[in-house]
Amino acid sequence: MKRNFGGNVKRWTAVCLAALIALSLPACGREDPGKNLLTTKAKDKKTVRLYSPMEKTMAGGENVARTAFDKTVAMAEEKLGIRMDYITYTADDYQDKTYDDVAFDRARNDMDDLYLLNPDVIRKLAEEGKLVDLSGLDCAKNLREVVKIANVVDGKLVGIPQEVVVYGLFINEDIFKDCGLKMPNTPEEFLECCRVLKENGYETPVGANRWWLETFVFAQAYADLYNGGNTEAEIAALNSGEKKYSDYMRSGFEFLQELIDKGYIDAKKAYTSEAIEGERPDFLAQKTPIVMAYWSAANSETFYGKTDFNMTVIGFPSSRGQMPVVSMTGFCVGTNAENKEEALDMLEVMLSEEALQEYAKINRVISPSKNIETDCIPALKPLNDRIEEGVYVLGANASMKLEQWGNTCLVVRELLGGATVEECMAELDRLQEESMKK
Repeated sequence: MKRNFGGNVKRWTAVCLAALIALSLPACGREDPGKNLLTTKAKDKKTVRLYSPMEKTMAGGENVARTAFDKTVAMAEEKLGIRMDYITYTADDYQDKTYDDVAFDRARNDMDDLYLLNPDVIRKLAEEGKLVDLSGLDCAKNLREVVKIANVVDGKLVGIPQEVVVYGLFINEDIFKDCGLKMPNTPEEFLECCRVLKENGYETPVGANRWWLETFVFAQAYADLYNGGNTEAEIAALNSGEKKYSDYMRSGFEFLQELIDKGYIDAKKAYTSEAIEGERPDFLAQKTPIVMAYWSAANSETFYGKTDFNMTVIGFPSSRGQMPVVSMTGFCVGTNAENKEEALDMLEVMLSEEALQEYAKINRVISPSKNIETDCIPALKPLNDRIEEGVYVLGANASMKLEQWGNTCLVVRELLGGATVEECMAELDRLQEESMKK
């Protein structure tokens, strides 16, 4: 497969937005990506336009509180007398425009008021001056520090989520028990688990897709940076060029290459598979013992919330043991939005303590508010325990000059496509040098 590391490489960004709700939008062809856009339009009231990967129950119908998100919208609509139009999009497959591609187009052309965006898109649009500073909102006062770290760009809080997105390894406990395996903590232990699983007839122990393999890299690259007590100094050294991102990430890329070489991951399948769609059937059928996904997927019956086996969710292998990877989506308001004030009013209600409490209660997720406790299902307890201990790494950090989530995903996909580890390290060095010129 031809590899292109130049500046014209199409940007492929990780779909952590799915962490907010199961996507079930129809895709309608590839010639015109606009055909994938759906509009749920309200009539006869002042409206705010939201671009997101979600839709209401039915176009033109009442806002049924079908999901936790819909309930917070209903709270805002009732309190403010404003209706929300949903502009939704989903890609057909890996050849189609991504959700993020369309988000860039719409935000740069001021087509909507509110946007639900991935971390790398938030970072880029904020740098272009396209997003409003939300730090003056009342709902911003009680945010966890991790939310601010991810979404403060050039001193401005430009995105606020309804949940903190945490990624982990979803493991079939029954298979591990049958094979005499314990939950892995380190990369070496994980590789040994894969070896035993393959010997026991599980042809591809790890189910993967084109978006989330960078979680393995982050866990190994930044375990010490975020948990060693010297975070600010190390990030400063990376931003100045004194240290290289490639030095941090090399071990993670070498680990992925070993997983590929030994057949523990199907690189060809992962390269073209959408998140969850590619690996979910085999995981549920107990053909694949391990997949990676986000916290909310364990609560959703349409994903992994209802299995015929015992499942547990742990952190990714690292030198410091099981390591959760935290990313952050966010609701953002366009600087030149037609209904900017109304959009800000909507966010005040949707992200209020009352609304976030309801959202966390329904979806059983980690709230962005430090005042709201997490009530997790038993399968998520190992992952939650690490978070409660303050042990995790960030997949998105606005204080780093080099955007992490999207860039790392892009380079990992080059590895899946046949690039060597050395070529990937060279690309990271190039990206770092480019970021320092800005």
